[in-house]
Amino acid sequence: MSTLTILVTDDDQDIRDGIEIYLRNEGYHVLKAANGVEALELLEKHDVHLLILDIMMPEMDGIAATFKIRMKRNIPIIMLSAKVEESDKIHGLSVGADDYVTKPFHPMELIARVKSQLRRYVQLGTYNEQQAKIEVGSLALDQESKQVTLHDEVVKLTPIEYKMTELFMMNPGRVFSIREMYERVWNEEAYNAENIVAVHIRKIREKIEADPKNPQYIKVVWGLGYKMEKQ
Repeated sequence: MSTLTILVTDDDQDIRDGIEIYLRNEGYHVLKAANGVEALELLEKHDVHLLILDIMMPEMDGIAATFKIRMKRNIPIIMLSAKVEESDKIHGLSVGADDYVTKPFHPMELIARVKSQLRRYVQLGTYNEQQAKIEVGSLALDQESKQVTLHDEVVKLTPIEYKMTELFMMNPGRVFSIREMYERVWNEEAYNAENIVAVHIRKIREKIEADPKNPQYIKVVWGLGYKMEKQ
């Protein structure tokens, strides 16, 4: 596999340089930007596989940059922020971030999260034709291309949204608790995961449901969790 490229965006040069050292030691190719505007310019010129993005930056902050990026790209985005409030984390995830790391952080924690996101984004393993395509009603998922289509139209999902949809579609009718869903998708122990999972469920519904308030596919099972309704 060719070297994966990670774009580090932070207005603090010391933070950019420090993250770069750790990423290069893991074998990644690193690009750096000081704000959201520079990040968008680099994304147009380079094949980037993951973006580390600070929230508070001049010219264009991380929230605005994420919103613009999600209009075109589904690459994993890990947000960095000194804000520790749960509402800030939910806001970052709601605009399309896949993970959220609070400053100050241990560099190896960030590296672990980078690896976890890239495992979901980069195609690993092989699938036979029977395993590769899953259909639930008018919703179809192709595990080889990592694409979900609705009525033959591609649905633009983030890596986390794709992984959640894949989990549901591979197990139609099965109820997943919030804890199990979080641990299987995020590959880490669930802690205060209710709001995080709910935000992603809402975003998926907005993309695949004709009426997100009366979902046809992903339904809540009160007191237990969520399930993909059998069609």
